[in-house]
Amino acid sequence: MRNIDEHTITAAVLDRMSGCEDARLKEVISALVRHLHDFAREVKLTEAEWAAGIDFLTATGQKCDAQRQEFILLSDTLGLSMLTVAMNHAKSPQATEATVFGPFHVAGAPQLPLGSDIAGGAVGEPLFVEASVRGRDGEPIADAVVDVWEADAEGFYDVQRPGDHPQGRAVFRTNAEGRLWFRGVAPVAYPIPTDGPVGAMLRATRRHPWRPAHVHFMIQAPGYETLITHVFREGDPYLDSDAVFGVRSSLIGNFAAHAPGRAPDGSLQDGPFHTLDFAFVLERQAPGNCAAQSG
Repeated sequence: MRNIDEHTITAAVLDRMSGCEDARLKEVISALVRHLHDFAREVKLTEAEWAAGIDFLTATGQKCDAQRQEFILLSDTLGLSMLTVAMNHAKSPQATEATVFGPFHVAGAPQLPLGSDIAGGAVGEPLFVEASVRGRDGEPIADAVVDVWEADAEGFYDVQRPGDHPQGRAVFRTNAEGRLWFRGVAPVAYPIPTDGPVGAMLRATRRHPWRPAHVHFMIQAPGYETLITHVFREGDPYLDSDAVFGVRSSLIGNFAAHAPGRAPDGSLQDGPFHTLDFAFVLERQAPGNCAAQSG
């Protein structure tokens, strides 16, 4: 122990954890130590570089608050969020694919009746959404809780703006036929926040910060796996280079554009509007798995 060098220190650290009684914690931390040490040896990490890394992680934490989660942005842009989703939410071919949760979900969004306008004054061309929620065998899922959130036409979520008035978010419950419908705003592509350390990393690595236009959905129902996903706008130029690697072909929807006229809810629109019809298919929970999955 008094003559540890670069070749023996990993074993010494692992030995210190030999008394850990939590088998999973021991497995995870031990693997983390091995990979971190191997990484440092592979790149011949200098003290100055590791100090810069610590500064980066410190700044990432300091950028986090109740409205901003910089560590989620970091995980997303490194592809780690999508990797964990892919590993933990493998779906049958019939079920809707999951994707990243993102940093802008807010618990406790207002629960609204079907057909409501979730925009809350957010700018953007109207979007009328009709959706169904079914199981793999086609059974409609009544009373499913559907959490929806989206950015406005300027690419901002409500939590990125001053004040606490909800815009572009709501919670609905499906009807007896497993359907829901609501009005929002047509989504646009937007850049993830770049005024923090994650933005600095993207600039340093010559990566763009753009996400393709999408609407977020989280759907929960007893007996089914919780689905966290997006519906992306067909034709968006960033579908093949999403900054957080979240796009799946099956999640691309037809946000149909319409000239001024009568909308699906019967209202007369004096400007252009859009419609989206999308079918969500939930996977049954595995036997013995009573806990809902979450993001």
